[in-house]
Amino acid sequence: MFMHILKYELKGGLRSKDLIIWLILFPIILGTVFKVGFGSIYEKTEKFNSIPVAVVEESENKAFRQVIENIESADEPFITASFTDKAKAEKLLDDGEVEGIIFSGEKLRLTVKEKGLRETMLKSFVEQYSVREKIAMDAFETAPEKAQQVIETLTAETVSSCREIPVTQGNPDVYAQYFYNLIAMVAIFGSITGMTVTSRRQADLSALGARSCCSPVPKSISVLASLASSFILQTICMTVCVTFLAFVLKVDFGDRLWLVYPTAIFGGILGVSFGFLVGSFARVSEKVKTAILMTTSMLLCFFSGLMMGNMKAIVAEKAPWFNNINPVAVISDCFYCLNIYEDYDRYFTKLITMAVTIVIFITLGIIASRRKKYASI
Repeated sequence: MFMHILKYELKGGLRSKDLIIWLILFPIILGTVFKVGFGSIYEKTEKFNSIPVAVVEESENKAFRQVIENIESADEPFITASFTDKAKAEKLLDDGEVEGIIFSGEKLRLTVKEKGLRETMLKSFVEQYSVREKIAMDAFETAPEKAQQVIETLTAETVSSCREIPVTQGNPDVYAQYFYNLIAMVAIFGSITGMTVTSRRQADLSALGARSCCSPVPKSISVLASLASSFILQTICMTVCVTFLAFVLKVDFGDRLWLVYPTAIFGGILGVSFGFLVGSFARVSEKVKTAILMTTSMLLCFFSGLMMGNMKAIVAEKAPWFNNINPVAVISDCFYCLNIYEDYDRYFTKLITMAVTIVIFITLGIIASRRKKYASI
């Protein structure tokens, strides 16, 4: 009987317009909008790119030229240099095609048009090179036979000081959090399927509920089969969502994509459990329950940062406890921990929080839905 109920619950769920619209089409459309809106912002505004400079050689400086060539040979060079004359260099600076002009001669000089982070980095590079060049030249005067070794040492030290040191192996794009929250939104929207488990078994709310109550099938079997159906349907929706984001929109989830799928599915189960709880307690029509769940879900998504990226930080500052009980924030934090942190401590803490919340929601839902009596059906 369990498999029979499960079969027809799955058939009914797959025909549900709410499931198709809110759990499949809506996240696909919203994810596409996010990709179009945020896809290139990080690369253009926050991700570091090579600093273009013009180099004017006032006199021959083989060591400095070799340093520049070695820096440019890197996969992601710190600077890209154009060796030219003074007039053309000044024109490039005025046109905004370079960030500064380095005059290479007996002493390095830097000319910039504006003051900013990139100009400060150029200034630091020039000063650093000048200091090391003086040290190397002093050593060269005392041991001229080691000229080539001095140049190679100067080059190696300067280039190594400009290497990139990543703070994480994951995706540092701050806009990725919108996609984490999008997956969490799909998970919490699973509350719609969880709500139907109890709503369609309340005899005073629908004819289907009355028929269910008159059925000889034990209520426990019926409820468990419906819950299993909701979990399966939500698993399908979460899998479609993650696959679309990762392989169609090319969202970078770091190097642990294999853990993103089970985490999203686990989050979906949390969403179904939340709907099951609300459906068990609320004694109103299915449409009203749906409105309550959608409103609550959107508010939880808002406080998690789906609509405003820094909202979670604001909540953490004003009411840090709320992020720990907000299921949407907990789910999105799981993806953040997977992407950013090298260890799994924070990730497992969030998973345990989700597991405890699921158990609480289902337990309370079962307690609220059992032994209901009706004066007449």
